[in-house]
Amino acid sequence: MKVIVKSLFVLFIVLFSQSSFAQTKASKENTTYYLIRHAEKDKSDAKNRDPHLTEKGMARATRWAAYFKDKNIDAVYSTPYHRTKETALPTANSLKLDIIEYNPRAMYSDSFKKATKGKNVLIVGHSNTTPQFTNLIIGKDAFPSMSEDDNSSLYIVKIVGNETEVSVENIN
Repeated sequence: MKVIVKSLFVLFIVLFSQSSFAQTKASKENTTYYLIRHAEKDKSDAKNRDPHLTEKGMARATRWAAYFKDKNIDAVYSTPYHRTKETALPTANSLKLDIIEYNPRAMYSDSFKKATKGKNVLIVGHSNTTPQFTNLIIGKDAFPSMSEDDNSSLYIVKIVGNETEVSVENIN
C-alpha cells in the first residue's frame, strides 16, 4: 500500500511539473504590443519638424507611465524624435528600461519580431506610423492614420501562438 501511495505521489509530481513547464513555455510565446502615438507636441513653430512636448504632453506622458506600470513591459521602442522619446521616457524610467530607437520606415522587421517575441512591448510612434505598425503586425490594413489631435488611443495587439487579437482603447 505504501508503495502505491508513493508511486501515485511521484506520478502526481511529475505530471504537475510537466503541466507547469508547458504553461510557462506557452506564456513565453505570448507577445503583446502596446502602440501609442506621442503625446501633445509644441505646434508653435510650423517649420519645426522635431518639436518637443508641451506641458500638457508631458503630463500625458506621465499618465502613460502610470498606465503601463503594471503591464510587465519588457521593452520600450520609440522613433528618434523628441516628441516620441519624451512620451516614452517616463515609462522607461519608471520601469528602469532603456528606450530602443526604431526606424519608422522599417517597422516590424524580422529582427524586431525576433527581439520582441514572447515579450510585452511599448511602441511609441506617430499619427501615421502607429496604426501602420499595428496593421503590419496583424497582417491586414485595418486602421487608417490617426487624427492630429488623437494622443490618447492605445492599440493592443496580442499574439498567442498563431492567433492574433487586436483592440483599440482610449486612455485619457
